[in-house]
Amino acid sequence: MNSIRRTMLIAAVLFAAPLLYAQASEQEIISQLKNLRSLSAEQRPVSTIKLANDIRSLPASPKKVSLADALAHLVTEGDQGSEARQAVADTLSQALAQSPVAAKTDRPPMPYMDLATLVRYEHVTATLDDPLFAKASQVLADDDAEIEKADFTLKDLHGKKVTLSELRGKIVMVNFWATWCGPCRLEMPDLDVIYTHYKSQGLVVLSITDDDPIKVNSVIGRMGYHPPVLLDTDDKVNKLFHITGIPKTFVFNREGKLVGEAIDQCTQRQFFELLAKTDLKP
Repeated sequence: MNSIRRTMLIAAVLFAAPLLYAQASEQEIISQLKNLRSLSAEQRPVSTIKLANDIRSLPASPKKVSLADALAHLVTEGDQGSEARQAVADTLSQALAQSPVAAKTDRPPMPYMDLATLVRYEHVTATLDDPLFAKASQVLADDDAEIEKADFTLKDLHGKKVTLSELRGKIVMVNFWATWCGPCRLEMPDLDVIYTHYKSQGLVVLSITDDDPIKVNSVIGRMGYHPPVLLDTDDKVNKLFHITGIPKTFVFNREGKLVGEAIDQCTQRQFFELLAKTDLKP
């Protein structure tokens, strides 16, 4: 979508906020959340901002936190723009400030982790003053430090072993996906283009899945996907990389340093932005 046109549409929605946002019921919001993925790329950012404001207008409650968190999971699919991501972060932050969620384990509850994830990887801001939010931010930093040191050896679909540490000197994208994951399949053609474009400069794309090899072969065959697909049948590498949702992509530079991370489905432009943190040339 043309960025100027999208900005104008978003501005129109924000200008009309007093008329639009006070009327949405909880059930209407749930229905719109279920429908969000069916919208076009042009419609989705505007609808996401409207939903964020609809949720923000609800009275404080655990349900409000749940709805805001559900929207946080959806706003990262594709490139919905910084305005949409910030609107969702503001709504989740407000909901948590009004109705804090008690921790049941050592790890902060998911809404705090999701807000911290938006801040760390989607470059939004949050003013939530809550020790659980601070802890969630530290958990993500600690996880990334572990991922940067991680190494693994997996077999591809042809039985060939691939070891991450042996790829030093190359730019490596590690992408986690599954055949049943719609957003994963949507981004794979763009990953294929990226791989083909940069392969001569030393880019390696490793697509890791814990799916059944027969299903994987079937999907890959229909797509004509070229990057190597590695099988993580016992989920060891998924756990090593702290994968709690897919798709997820990590970028390592030639020295093996973690320089970029995408937490959800990416567009081709977003993949190019991730790789701009390396020495690859356009």
